[in-house]
Amino acid sequence: MSKIKIIGVPMDLGAGRRGVDMGPSAMRIARVGQRLQELGHEVVDFGNVGVKQAETLSGANEKARFVDEISDCCQQLRDVTYQALKENFMPLVLGGDHSIAVGTVAGISKFFHEKNQKIGIIWFDAHGDINTPESSLSGNIHGMPVAHILGRGHKKLLELAAFSPMVDPSRMVLVGLRDLDPAERIAIKELGVRAFTMRDIDELGLRRVMEESIRTASAGTAGFHVSMDVDWLDPSEAPGVGTPSWGGATYREGHLALEMVADTGHMLSMEVTEVNPVLDHSNETAGVATDIVLSAFGKKIL
Repeated sequence: MSKIKIIGVPMDLGAGRRGVDMGPSAMRIARVGQRLQELGHEVVDFGNVGVKQAETLSGANEKARFVDEISDCCQQLRDVTYQALKENFMPLVLGGDHSIAVGTVAGISKFFHEKNQKIGIIWFDAHGDINTPESSLSGNIHGMPVAHILGRGHKKLLELAAFSPMVDPSRMVLVGLRDLDPAERIAIKELGVRAFTMRDIDELGLRRVMEESIRTASAGTAGFHVSMDVDWLDPSEAPGVGTPSWGGATYREGHLALEMVADTGHMLSMEVTEVNPVLDHSNETAGVATDIVLSAFGKKIL
């Protein structure tokens, strides 16, 4: 069984809609920590990384809104995830919008870089998140973390791990795509990122998609980070998200994907993002996300 450190990041500065700052609380209300303990894991809750409130800020940089404040938050998150690994804990990061992934990955990649090891990433998301400040149509940084992890974007975020890219594009896999900007389609092809759309899941089946994703993220690495935007699931399964997109994965497909991750024993860390209780029904989405987290940490049907 694992030692798990829960790290909350109540940030919505990277998103276009308010409310995901309550995501960590929603996950805790869904008893994510207690339910992991019931599986036999040792769980420590760090509490929350400090985040400034949007009401007190100007967001003047229209190409990368709140980039200074997001960078400050991601620096804290980098240090906390790095320290968790040093203490032999597996970080479980609860967001918050998906811009937090730059900080999570900075800490994890830094830890393994010091061991002369690389990491991979399996990124579950309806969206590519691979815009840069120059290509983004909104200036919202939650649409840019993959680009920054792979070495493209704003200097402040690129410098978080002290090396760039934080992850080799050949070891990054995007799963569940169905809503991409034109510039993102170009970036995915230019960088050589492995990407599986919902059509791929329909045609190949989720089992084959996950086998290939795990193989890609594991090749020549110490293991892989799992980053899950809950909007990779269909809105009928997870309604409480800021940018819903119809045609996503089912509840059962979500479980299968993360059960297969657990079977490998190669997951180094995990984060869950974009749970928005303001748009939810009776904390349903946080409950669904918690159920799927349990699968990632070894819960089985039998």
